Amino acid sequence: MTLDPVHFKGITGLARRIQRDVDASDHREFAETVWEEYLDPLYDDGEPVVEPLGAQRLRSADIEQVALAEDRFPTRHGLDSGTINPTTFDNGLVLDVAQAAMAAVPSDLELHRARTTVMTVHSNDVTVSLDREWTGNDEGYTREHVLHAPRVSRYESAVVHELSLYLAESEHALSNADIVEDLLVMDGPVYPKGLLNWTYREPELADLLAEDERPRDVIANYIDLVERLAARSVPMVGFVKTPLSRTITRTVREREGSAPWVNDAAFFKQLLERRADGERLTDALTFTSWFVSRGGADRAMSTLSDAFGIERELDPEAYEVTFCVIYDPREDVVYRLEAPAVFTRDPEQREALVTQTLKGVAARAGPPLAVAKADGLASIGRRETDALRDALEEALDAERQSSFDDQRQEAWMSLDY
Repeated sequence: MTLDPVHFKGITGLARRIQRDVDASDHREFAETVWEEYLDPLYDDGEPVVEPLGAQRLRSADIEQVALAEDRFPTRHGLDSGTINPTTFDNGLVLDVAQAAMAAVPSDLELHRARTTVMTVHSNDVTVSLDREWTGNDEGYTREHVLHAPRVSRYESAVVHELSLYLAESEHALSNADIVEDLLVMDGPVYPKGLLNWTYREPELADLLAEDERPRDVIANYIDLVERLAARSVPMVGFVKTPLSRTITRTVREREGSAPWVNDAAFFKQLLERRADGERLTDALTFTSWFVSRGGADRAMSTLSDAFGIERELDPEAYEVTFCVIYDPREDVVYRLEAPAVFTRDPEQREALVTQTLKGVAARAGPPLAVAKADGLASIGRRETDALRDALEEALDAERQSSFDDQRQEAWMSLDY
């Protein structure tokens, strides 16, 4: 421990000097006001950015009962992609490697073996030549690709990371879309929000998204996936474990001058948490009805935008992001379940999608099994990451660049507490 007891005590003393004029009950009352008066619909500069899909309700489900409920979808397929995170070499290359995998419930071992691997490389050296063809490996179970990233003057790490992650995920989804019989569950959002957020981050990234075909091709893959599944009446959802949306919070803050929540997940927690005698009740999962989202990264796929001009087969409303929010009091966590609107127009299907998700969360006190299995297959562990980076140094005949902060963080992460 780097803090002496006297320093620790001093810091906690500083915290006690922070005056709070509004207590938690006032925050909860304000959340209830926003829920009742702001969201039907929520307007931002005259545009409806959050709108109820059907009746607006707060609901609950007994954990034991819903965990034992029958599956609404006999088979579920989960999809995830993981990376080694961006790595910079002293020859000027910046690269990231991603692998995507699909899991099945019940299990399908041949499907679990399959992988899609993408290496995205950024170089300012115009003489660098890359093989851009897809190739096979592992007796055909693995598809591999090297993508030459668009050249940028900054943000190389963001570009290689997000292109690798989402190209691997979307290509693996398309390659295996016909295997999915009942339900596809993405580990994370249904669209590549890391890419879509380029619009709001920096002008260079926004220009890249608007002008370069490589990121738009990745986004087009997700549009193609929605269309292919919709043609077979097979729904897809995204299970977002760490929702970061701020559309509601930001809009309320701009309108009222303040909002006490750091993001929308904190707002929904205020609504969904149940207490008695000052204690949190943990016998039920609580959740919201469904909404259409057109704010932030969701705007690109909404009727307020044109999806970057990418050709689409369905009506524009079909691609809009719809969502509901689930709160698990046992872990004190908020999840966001989202789906393209084409799969949630029917009230019975909306109910089936949320019920299946509630069953999975109730049974595992965490992500549903299909998501957990896909995450386990796609993730690249710390040891594998280090080994891959060592192998890449040898293959590229170059050394990794590292700063003092990088070395300090690596040493900290290696500690066994």
